[in-house]
Amino acid sequence: MKGRLIYLMGPSGAGKDSLLLAAREPLQARGCRIARRVITRSAEAVGEDALAVTEAEFERLRRNGAFALDWQANGLHYGISRQIDDWLAAGEDVLVNGSRGYLSEAHRRYPQLQPVLLTVALPVLRERLLARGRESPEEIEARLVRNQQFQSAAEQDEAQLLDNSGALEQTVQRLLQLIDQARACA
Repeated sequence: MKGRLIYLMGPSGAGKDSLLLAAREPLQARGCRIARRVITRSAEAVGEDALAVTEAEFERLRRNGAFALDWQANGLHYGISRQIDDWLAAGEDVLVNGSRGYLSEAHRRYPQLQPVLLTVALPVLRERLLARGRESPEEIEARLVRNQQFQSAAEQDEAQLLDNSGALEQTVQRLLQLIDQARACA
């Protein structure tokens, strides 16, 4: 049986990195790998466990076919190693931290992918973004508007909604339930 691609997406500040860290062990116990992203940002940047590369190195990797998926968002380049194709072919499930704006392209490449949209109540998301201190209040408000637009579009793409407004442990359990339910239906 071929593995499934689980495509996690959500707005900046929704807690994707925290969720992936907290869910790593129970996902591995279920035979689900988490793909590490390649990103054009400083290796010292706080956030997910990603491989940081320069733009020139990213472009070289892209030209050489190193990525199964790659996109640009928020002034950065993101890539997912084509190693995921080997894992999927071996029957392993793979979870990727994807981009909402790239979902349709990822769906074309992997028609059976399971989209999961991590959502957060607007006041909670605003508070998290303000606490990070990376953006101005105007940039944050623009992100919040964009978030509402993407959420509507993702719902039309039949993405599973996963609310992360409360305790992280509850979100981890709900993610595991979504994955288990999808496996049972396959």
